[in-house]
Amino acid sequence: MVFPERKMLGVCWVFLLLLLFAHICNGFYLPGSYMHTYSSKDTIFAKVNSLTSIETELPFSYYSLPYCKPLGGVKKSAENLGELLMGDQIDNSPYRFRMNVNESLYLCTTSPLNEHEVKLLKQRTRDLYQVNMILDNLPVMRIAKQNGVNIQWTGFPVGYSPPNSNDDYIINHLKFKVLVHEYEGSGEEIIGTGEDGMAVFPKADKKKASGFEIVGFEVVPCSVKYDPEAMTKLHMYDKVSSVNCPLGLDKSQIIREQERISFTYEVEFVKSDIRWPSRWDAYLKMEGARVHWFSILNSLMVITFLAGIVFVIFLRTVRRDLTRYEELDKEAQAQMNEELSGWKLVVGDVFREPDCPKLLCVMIGDGVQIMGMAAVTIVFAAFGFMSPASRGMLLTGMIILYLFLGIVAGYVAVRVWRTLKGTSEGWRSVSWSVACFFPGIVFVILTVLNFILWGSKSTGAIPISLYFVLLSLWFCISVPLTLIGGFIGTRAEAIQYPVRTNQIPREIPARKYPSWLLVLGAGTLPFGTLFIELFFILSSIWLGRFYYVFGFLLIVLLLLIIVCAEVSVVLTYMHLCVEDWRWWWKAFFASGSVSLYVFFYSINYLVFDLQSLSGPVSAILYLGYSMIMAIAIMLSTGTIGFLTSFYFVHYLFSSVKID
Repeated sequence: MVFPERKMLGVCWVFLLLLLFAHICNGFYLPGSYMHTYSSKDTIFAKVNSLTSIETELPFSYYSLPYCKPLGGVKKSAENLGELLMGDQIDNSPYRFRMNVNESLYLCTTSPLNEHEVKLLKQRTRDLYQVNMILDNLPVMRIAKQNGVNIQWTGFPVGYSPPNSNDDYIINHLKFKVLVHEYEGSGEEIIGTGEDGMAVFPKADKKKASGFEIVGFEVVPCSVKYDPEAMTKLHMYDKVSSVNCPLGLDKSQIIREQERISFTYEVEFVKSDIRWPSRWDAYLKMEGARVHWFSILNSLMVITFLAGIVFVIFLRTVRRDLTRYEELDKEAQAQMNEELSGWKLVVGDVFREPDCPKLLCVMIGDGVQIMGMAAVTIVFAAFGFMSPASRGMLLTGMIILYLFLGIVAGYVAVRVWRTLKGTSEGWRSVSWSVACFFPGIVFVILTVLNFILWGSKSTGAIPISLYFVLLSLWFCISVPLTLIGGFIGTRAEAIQYPVRTNQIPREIPARKYPSWLLVLGAGTLPFGTLFIELFFILSSIWLGRFYYVFGFLLIVLLLLIIVCAEVSVVLTYMHLCVEDWRWWWKAFFASGSVSLYVFFYSINYLVFDLQSLSGPVSAILYLGYSMIMAIAIMLSTGTIGFLTSFYFVHYLFSSVKID
């Protein structure tokens, strides 16, 4: 679900109405939390998502394996843009649940397995593929004990391979435990905007709201060897005897040719004290909170250190020099200019046009767009408006925000272009470049990766129809809005330089070490702010974990912005002090170079934390997505550094008197 501007306005009105009618309403739930209540014996069908693995990162359709199909055939659930891009493929399943009815049921028996099916089952088993099942919008959870500690995963394995054995066994019996909370209508007005739309249960409709809520969905998977002759006489949903898991290998279902596999499951409903608003807590348990706080304290120390340097620059060095400079008469100033060195001597060159000015403007425009998208998304997520219950919502929201922020990107890029060139001529070319630069890079990388996914027959491949949708969004929304923003930028007042630029550029003194080494080294400070949170983000993407500590991420984002600004100001001042007036690109890359360390850290994560990742295809996918992330970080952090440095230099030289 997406929250564009109009829908957010509607949400604000909903909350206003709730406040006005507080005397008849005991409580409400946040968006993304539409509650279902069921009566006893109500029928609920589970859904199945794509098969996923942390070893290959290639999702596959659930029905690509010989599983039982529903009586009415396989039907796809409606998917949003984010779900499609994430490779989700949600289908209906034959797994039927009847509220508060404990039962053990038969599903089906496959035809004898052929060579292709056996090969596929063995490959999926050895690649540690997980089946992802959903009941009432809750993913199934598997809990196991390791060294006396409860470890939980979402999903259950396709099969398992015993150690020191070449045989593989399929999971064909599932023991489900459904946790339910009895809800008695108490006049609460429950308002939600979940995947099924808006729902309101008023006080007068008390009877309808009463019932049972599903607050937990757990599974114990096991493999059972059945007699196929006896099982084929049964029909779907016939009762079978209960099974005690786990069983020995001699009683487990082996995967081999000509075997007929029977699938069964049993359901147990257990009453729970967990209330419906808290049912996601088990999935979103925040691990490593102390590590998050350590990261934040570490960043605060870096910020304090840099702030001290900036404070010294402004209050001691710059102010002192400016005061002395202003107290002198014109002859003394002329004599002082010959004797002094440092930033005061580049006054006639500091605003000289940089190399590749168009590229700089384009990268700044795209950086503003990406940073705006990230900031708004994280703020919304931190306040709970992007619930994990609505799959794909986060990615969909980011795409929509990026499209509509094109108007800001065009405005900023053209305004910087006018400042550098002194004229609006060429603004259309700048606006077009802004609209196509970063999306074009992403499009090329995704196309290459998509051909790889198509070759692997993965559900992660973007369908051709979705390609046309994305292209339509790009050229019908993003490009026009960027051009409109650029046009507004031509009408805005140009930023005037406080000093004149000399016709002949000043020679830059030779340096012992290249200045780019200092620029690249400066990226380590923003990276120190980011890298611990980056570990949790990478783990959520590649190890299938839920990431929902957006409150921490919002704090880290604010700290990152401050560090990038301070680093660029300090580096710019250092370059000006050694009479290096080519500060434009160096200010951009002083903070933007953090992306280089992010990419290297991603490679480190691949080598040491994703050791199970198998095959060149998986590695190429990982590196491709990491490249997109690094480029986005470079543009956004570089833009912060450049804009801060520009206003610092503008302020610094606006105090210098020049004839």
